[in-house]
Amino acid sequence: MRHRVATLLWRALLAAVLVCGIGLLPWLSRTDPALTVLKARSADRDPDPRTLADIREQLGLDQGPLHLLGQWLGGLPHGDAGRSWLNGTEVTPAVVQALGVSLLLVTAALVVAAGTAALVCARTLGLGARRRLDGRRAGGGASAMLAALPEFLTASVLATVVGVQLGWLPALGWYGPRWTILPALALGLPAGAVLGRLLDDLLPGAFAEPWALAAEARGLRGRTVAAQAVRRCVPALLPNLGLFVVGLTAGSVAVEQIYDIPGLGRTTLQAALAQDLPVLQAGTLALLLLAATATGLAALAVRLVTGPALRDGALDSLHRPRPSARSTLPFVYGGLLTAVVTLGLLRDPLALDTGARLQPPSWAHPFGTDALGRDLLARVGHGALDTLLVALAVSVAALVVGVLLGLLPRLSGPLVDTVNAVPPVLAALLVTAVAGSGAATPAVAVAAVSWAALAAHTSSLLRQERATPHLAATRGLGASRWYLLRHELLPAVLPPVTRHALLRLPGVALALASLGFLGLGTQPPSPEWGLLLAENQPYAERAPWAVLAPAAALALLGALAVSAAGGVRWPGRRVPRPRTALSGSEQPLRARELVETG
Repeated sequence: MRHRVATLLWRALLAAVLVCGIGLLPWLSRTDPALTVLKARSADRDPDPRTLADIREQLGLDQGPLHLLGQWLGGLPHGDAGRSWLNGTEVTPAVVQALGVSLLLVTAALVVAAGTAALVCARTLGLGARRRLDGRRAGGGASAMLAALPEFLTASVLATVVGVQLGWLPALGWYGPRWTILPALALGLPAGAVLGRLLDDLLPGAFAEPWALAAEARGLRGRTVAAQAVRRCVPALLPNLGLFVVGLTAGSVAVEQIYDIPGLGRTTLQAALAQDLPVLQAGTLALLLLAATATGLAALAVRLVTGPALRDGALDSLHRPRPSARSTLPFVYGGLLTAVVTLGLLRDPLALDTGARLQPPSWAHPFGTDALGRDLLARVGHGALDTLLVALAVSVAALVVGVLLGLLPRLSGPLVDTVNAVPPVLAALLVTAVAGSGAATPAVAVAAVSWAALAAHTSSLLRQERATPHLAATRGLGASRWYLLRHELLPAVLPPVTRHALLRLPGVALALASLGFLGLGTQPPSPEWGLLLAENQPYAERAPWAVLAPAAALALLGALAVSAAGGVRWPGRRVPRPRTALSGSEQPLRARELVETG
C-alpha cells in the first residue's frame, strides 16, 4: 500500500512539473507570446506595439506567467481548462472531442497492428507448432522495412493511390467508419511490424519450455500449443502495448494532418507551435491521463494472466541462450547501403539544374532528380553520414538510459508514462526553451523521449526473469544481488532489449530529421533523409521516385538493423542442446542445465 501511494505521488509530481513547464514555455524561451499568437491568428497583420498591447490585455499576459498558471489550475477541478488564445472557444470540450477522435483512430490502428503482427509471427508459429524451430533461419527483413516506413509517407501513398487515383476509399475528412481505414493502415502497419518483431523474438523461448514439450508428448494439436505460446509471451509485451497506445495518440499528428483529422495529436501540435497555452496544457494533461490509464490496464492484464506464476516464482525463462544466427542478409543489406552511400558521395548534392526538375531515374541520375533538379542519389549519399551517425548515437544513449532506468522499475515506471506522453515536437520545444536552438536540439529532444519504450521493455522482462525457478535456486545457493544481476538477469534481458533498440533505429533517424524540417534543428538544404522525404512528399503523385529513394534508404537501414540484431547474444553463455521430449531420467539433468545456463 505504501509503495502504491508513493508511486501515485511520484506520478502526480512529474505530471505537475511537465504541465507547469509547458505553462512557462514562452517565458522560458524568452519569446513574446503576444507576437506568436498574433502571427497564428493573422500572419499578414502588422505587429505594431498597440496591437500587441491589446493582445496582452485581452489574454492577461501583463499579470505574469504564475498568475495565468494558477488561474488555469484553479479551473481544472470544475472542468474548466480556460479558453483558447487563438479563437476564444472553450478548451475542455474541444480537447475531449479531439481525444475521442484519436482514441477511435488508435483503436482501428491497433486492429491493423494486431493483424500485421500476426503475419510477422506466422512463420515462427507454424514452425513452433510442428516442433521445427531448431532449424529456423534468421529473417525479419520485410517486417523491418515495414517498420522503417514513416507514417506520413505511408499515409501520403495510401491517400494518393487508394483514395485519389483508384477512388476506393475517402482520402480526406472524418465523417464515418470508411474514413478511418486509410489512416488506421498508415498508423497500424509500422506499429504492427515492431510488435510482431518483439513477439517473434519471444516465441522460440516459449516453445522450448517444459509445458510445450509435455503438450507435444500428450498429442495436443499444434494450433493449441501455438495459441498457448502466444498467451505465454503476451504479458512481456503488454507494457509496450500500453506505450504504443499513448505513442500513437501523441505521435499521429502527421497522419491527422494529411487526412484532415481533428485528433488530439494535431490539436496539441498546432497549439504548441502557436503557443496557445490553455489548449497545449489541456492536451498534454489528457495524454498524461491516457498514459496512466493505459499503464494501469496493462499492469492489471499482466497480473490476471501471470499473477500467480509471478508471485510463486514459477515462470520459465523466455530468453535462454540460442545459437547466433548465421545469415548473409546483414552483409547483403550492408553492402547495398554502402554502395548507395559511396556512389552518392561522388556527386554534388547541391548542384541545381532547373531544366531537369523531377526527372525520372536514368543513367545520368540513377535515383532521379528533385523539384530543384538536384541529383537524388547525391543527396541520399551525402545525407547518410549525418543521419546514421546522429541516429546511432541517440539510439545508444536511449539504450543505456532505458536499461539503467528499467532496472529500477519503481523509480522509472511513472517517469516512463510521463515521458511517453510527450510528443517529440513538444520535447524539442521544451529543449529549445531551456538550451536554445541549434543543430543538437533534435538529438537531445529525441534522446529525451526515445528511452521510454526500452525502459518499459527492460522492466517487463526483468519482472518475469525474477519469477523463474532457476533464479530462486541460484539465490538459495547464496548468490549475491550483484551476481544475480551480472550472471542471470542482464544476460537474459539485455540481448532482446538491444534488438528492440536496433529495430527503432530507422524511426530515430526519421524523428531527428522531421524535427529539423519543423525549424528545430538542421535546416534545408541539408540532405538529411527525413528532410528529403518531407521536401519531396508534395510531389509523390507526379514523381514517386523523389520519395521512394530516401524511403528505400530508410527501409534498407531497418532491414540491416534487424538482420544484424539476430546475432546479438550475451558472450559466454552456454547453448543447451535442443530436446524434443524429456524422459524421467532426463528431468534432473534438464533442471541442472536451466540453473547453469539461465
